[in-house]
Amino acid sequence: MCLIAFAWRVHPRWRLVLVGNRDEFHARPTAPLSTWDEAPQIHAGRDLEAGGTWVGVAPHGRVSAITNVRDLTADHSGLSRGLLVADYLGSNLTASAHADELLATAGEYRPFNLLTFDHTQAFYLGNHPEARKQQAMPGIHGLSNADFNAPWPKTRALVGKLEQWVYSADEDIEALFAMVSDRGPWPDDVLPDTGIGIERERFLSSAFIVGEHYGTRASTVILVGHDDSAIIVERRFGPNGVPAGETRFDVPPA
Repeated sequence: MCLIAFAWRVHPRWRLVLVGNRDEFHARPTAPLSTWDEAPQIHAGRDLEAGGTWVGVAPHGRVSAITNVRDLTADHSGLSRGLLVADYLGSNLTASAHADELLATAGEYRPFNLLTFDHTQAFYLGNHPEARKQQAMPGIHGLSNADFNAPWPKTRALVGKLEQWVYSADEDIEALFAMVSDRGPWPDDVLPDTGIGIERERFLSSAFIVGEHYGTRASTVILVGHDDSAIIVERRFGPNGVPAGETRFDVPPA
């Protein structure tokens, strides 16, 4: 994924509310949200090129999501970061134990920002410029292609919209999808400088990226109840943001 906001332990009904967009080249082969044949407890889309995924849910309130790191100077030759989401969702480790274990091998993967959630805890893990972990405290948090809670304009805006949704005790899924549908770019003077040039920064600045060859491929909403029930909804898009289907799973308490 490339843009995520989540509310952790602040909504009266949902222990976790997560919303985000996956931005990718449209030509990259991808399977839509489904249950995996070899791991039916996992509900996620799949990157058919490397075998991993960008976001998914599993029983007992387990959720994971990942973003890449926008840094042209970084080494991008490691293992696919999408494997980390699949590994966590398919394991029985707690989020805390998984975080401790991953720190030892995080440097083997392409630069990543990883979020993991279980019944009790939530963690952010990154490996660029060095391996690190941080427990996510109750509240509203954002993540894009920089550090956890880095104040990029589209990340701040999404966090603010999710705050309004949560503190009004809203439960409208359509309102969550509307948060990540904004196609407007941000002004040049508030954009980060990640070394890719101002035209590219401008193109990538919107929450929903529209392009013929690269853009938002999927928007995802995840809701996890205090009883470990979960809802995951994926809306897919083709070149130039044309809708390409929707899938929903309602996962009962384990």
